[in-house]
Amino acid sequence: MSSIATRHRTGLIVLVAAFAALVVVGLVLGGRQVDRVVPTLPDVPGTPVALGLAAVAGIIVLVSAIVRGAASARARARHRALDAVHAGVVSRGIRNRDLVARLEELARPGSRAPRLPGRFSVVADDHGISFWGGGRRPRRVAAFPWREVRNIRADSTVAGSTSVPVAVVRIRRDGSSIELPMMLSDPRPGRYALTDGPFYATVRAWKARHRAALAAEGLELPPLTGAIPIIRQDRPAA
Repeated sequence: MSSIATRHRTGLIVLVAAFAALVVVGLVLGGRQVDRVVPTLPDVPGTPVALGLAAVAGIIVLVSAIVRGAASARARARHRALDAVHAGVVSRGIRNRDLVARLEELARPGSRAPRLPGRFSVVADDHGISFWGGGRRPRRVAAFPWREVRNIRADSTVAGSTSVPVAVVRIRRDGSSIELPMMLSDPRPGRYALTDGPFYATVRAWKARHRAALAAEGLELPPLTGAIPIIRQDRPAA
């Protein structure tokens, strides 16, 4: 089964190619008519208002590009800094409303609710699972020791018009049991959410660390959830 992101990207490429082909055919077939009509069109003088609107639109686009570029650079610097300390256990997360709302529910009384950036880092090491923001000097936003984690499972959610997998981590703290749905980001250029084999490999690694940490402390192991499929390149999943 091909990934959702790949199918979506292929569909967009086909649509753009079809549109471009229609434009070329239209220009070829109607080239003479265009040459006759264009000279007869009246001149439209530029106005200060139109020029001002164009300038404002250009500034908005430029500022948006700068902000997104800076956020992406901060995320890369944070990931490198965390990976230098926690090699092999750092993942990339995508903020979503459900995750933010449930982190606010888990905030301890009197403490400020955690503020996740649009792209955050997830560290799942021997001590527990934690969320990080910041740049070259990462800042821990929230942390949960493995003893507070009840179980970890794979689920799915809808992002736009597509369904993407999420890693659901159930946390039990101060009498509350709340599920944190985490959408993982694909680090490859042009991709969005992590899917298929890499996603399930990450979830399996989290589950293994969770069970190993509980066993080392002599605590009760969580019940095994449904099997997580292993997707290989040479054989599609059933």
